[in-house]
Amino acid sequence: MIFDTRLLTGVGVLAAVTEAGNFARAAEMLGVPTRDRHQLKAWSADFAEMLGNFQHNPDHTPKVLRALEEMLAYFRERVRELRAHPREGLINSLLTAQMNGDRLTEEEVIANSIITMVGGQETTTNLIGNGLLTLLRHPAEMQRLRDGPALIPSAVEELLRYESPSQHTARMAPTDIELGGQRIRRREAVIAVMGAANRDPDRFPDPDQLDLARTDNRHLAFGWAAHFCFGAALARIEGQISFAAILRRMPNLALQQVPLPWRTNLGLRGLIALPVRY
Repeated sequence: MIFDTRLLTGVGVLAAVTEAGNFARAAEMLGVPTRDRHQLKAWSADFAEMLGNFQHNPDHTPKVLRALEEMLAYFRERVRELRAHPREGLINSLLTAQMNGDRLTEEEVIANSIITMVGGQETTTNLIGNGLLTLLRHPAEMQRLRDGPALIPSAVEELLRYESPSQHTARMAPTDIELGGQRIRRREAVIAVMGAANRDPDRFPDPDQLDLARTDNRHLAFGWAAHFCFGAALARIEGQISFAAILRRMPNLALQQVPLPWRTNLGLRGLIALPVRY
């Protein structure tokens, strides 16, 4: 059997199960028609090229731009519908949110809806796919988790550290600054590689060893400080539920000895499919 990792979590940060049919539930949580779930997933996969890999696959540019234009038009129309006929969902929550009388503009609502949908979907899918592959490659640790399911919360943290779904992020320097002896000019691009930081031997003892009971595991898989992922708590729950269910329902799960198809994305590390038998 092949687990298609694109179908593992529905809309990632907006879902909490591992059934493909729950794309519908994710659409409900956004507040958009469930019939649109497959189109949302397709747009998400295309848009992810810009989030993690835009500069490395320039031939994908037309597809990414087309997906962005289509998503902007789609969410603009959904926003206008929800203004006229409000119903529960993320988009409506963004439309009605206010602080000290200030509200988000329509463009801000659309932008936040898109980035929440895409970012959460792609990263949580990769967490489960990468994590399951890691467990299959470390049978002793996998058995340790089966024997002690109370380890699942710390196991998810270790899997996030060990095979980070999001490998790097880029920023533009706001001012001239010196970092690590290197002069960085204002507006120059700086890439922070979280995947490398999560294997830093100065921070983690035996960083290349998988230890599902690792303590003091303050990894950077969700970013840090002002750039910390606001969906981290839900992503953690999704991972915990998914691994618990998979280990419970598939006691003889094993990796098929065939080449693994990885996505061609340097920023978002994840499988296209995970061939297993059970």
